Amino acid sequence: MSGRDVLTSRRRGLNGDGRVTLITGGAGFVGANLAHRLLAEGERVLVFDNLSRPGVERNLAWLQESHPHGLDVMVADVRDAAAVERAVARADHVFHFAAQVAVTTSLVDPREDFAVNAAGTLNVLEAARAQPAPPSLVMTSTNKVYGGLEDVALQLKGARYTPVDAQVASHGIAETRPLDFHSPYGCSKGTADQYVHDYARSYGLRTVVFRMSCIYGWRQFGTEDQGWVAHFLLRALAGEPITLFGDGRQVRDILFVDDLVEAFVRARRNIDALAGRVFNIGGGPRNVISLLELIDMIEALDRRRPATAHEDWRTGDQRYYVSDTRAFESATGWRPAVDARQGVERLHGWLREMRARPAAAAARQPVARHPVLAATGR
Repeated sequence: MSGRDVLTSRRRGLNGDGRVTLITGGAGFVGANLAHRLLAEGERVLVFDNLSRPGVERNLAWLQESHPHGLDVMVADVRDAAAVERAVARADHVFHFAAQVAVTTSLVDPREDFAVNAAGTLNVLEAARAQPAPPSLVMTSTNKVYGGLEDVALQLKGARYTPVDAQVASHGIAETRPLDFHSPYGCSKGTADQYVHDYARSYGLRTVVFRMSCIYGWRQFGTEDQGWVAHFLLRALAGEPITLFGDGRQVRDILFVDDLVEAFVRARRNIDALAGRVFNIGGGPRNVISLLELIDMIEALDRRRPATAHEDWRTGDQRYYVSDTRAFESATGWRPAVDARQGVERLHGWLREMRARPAAAAARQPVARHPVLAATGR
């Protein structure tokens, strides 16, 4: 048996009769990292993305350069039900990441936000339900489904807010927390979240929902709403001021993308046992950081403190959110391996390297070495 035959056989063992693992939003930061892991392990992956977000074309070029075999690309939009159905029909598992991810954008255009996040997710679910053997599905939701958490009493400790309640301070926010959608983005993602959860109950689909905190790491070209850790690092590297909305003492549990990818892999591996469940996923209480504390880290890395400016709090911004990840840890044995300081140092080094590469060289990377199966306008 040739090396090519062995690889083909291996793929069929992972995907089943030559079917693919579908990643909607697969050229995005999270999707590209997951695709890279799966392709490196010999799986066949279909990346479904409309390529509308800045930077994703670089991620796609990187995937195509790194994996000359096993990667298919479908340039399409989750609002196109027919395109979604064609993609899902090829899959034995779906990771559904395609989304409008910015609170600010949702406030400007709530109709588009709803169409992408809620209606787009419904298209994916209906396409899965229509298959003779429906694929399993993992969907990424958000901590914003819990609203502003105004009832969680907080106290100031140095440069961060900390819950007064000892249990919350020790473990974070659990999945038992009542939902309280706030902002059009919270509403649209919450709607999608609940549809995915209910399709397991109503139709027997094998689905899992990840309500995620702040994810950061390689392949992230951050903006204020689309990866604040990377955004802060990029602004500092460019010598530009960083805007802090609120007082900068708000905290999040940050999770390095390699740890998130491992969580995805374990969720799929255990999909039959986990079907119908929702999990809070983040760095947990061991990886809590405030905005001001990140500024301190950047100062230590760059040996100069970045300039900062303050603006008012934004709609739906939580002063405190930390994921209680005990449910997923108990179900799968998963735990974050990269602590906040290590992760920030790794991302800082990678972003410095990316900035040092000539833009012309990046532009010359091939973006069409694999078949583009369908194209639709956004």
